[in-house]
Amino acid sequence: MSAALTLIPLEAFPLVTPGDDVAGLIAAALKSNNLTLNEGDVLVIAQKIISKAEGRYVTLSDVEPGAEAIALATETDKDPRQVELVLRESREVLRSRPGVIIVEHRNGYVHANAGIDRSNIESDALSPRVLLLPEDADRSAASIRQSLAAICGVLPQIIVNDSFGRAWRNGTVGVAIGSAGFEP
Repeated sequence: MSAALTLIPLEAFPLVTPGDDVAGLIAAALKSNNLTLNEGDVLVIAQKIISKAEGRYVTLSDVEPGAEAIALATETDKDPRQVELVLRESREVLRSRPGVIIVEHRNGYVHANAGIDRSNIESDALSPRVLLLPEDADRSAASIRQSLAAICGVLPQIIVNDSFGRAWRNGTVGVAIGSAGFEP
């Protein structure tokens, strides 16, 4: 086992769209960056890449908020349609205040706004879209791992990373919301 940790970004990684083969994109980016996968390598993949490839977009005009979402949206000064999605993606609302809803996500972790995001996605001002977290980040990681093994001949470990804001604090941290190839 190496005593060093080296972080290498994949430069010029393309924008991901629904249906894209993430493993194929990674393999192409490795090649264009003159990199090869080696035994023991760990790939950290932003959840947004996986969510986009899996088509986890929701157009807000397609969402009909219920009474609970409307009440919580009023309390938090948020779009009731987005709050409806937060409720659908969550087991429980833990806390809320204007601008933020802290929930236990259906996958078990505590998250602001159920990880639903509007940043860095193409959207129309008249019909805005949001992006949900992957349905099952562990399953996504395992699938990418197996595909990369077939393409590259090496079975890497995979981490699906999401940025978590620190509730009611400044700063953001990276958190593994899914993995394959090792026990986190």
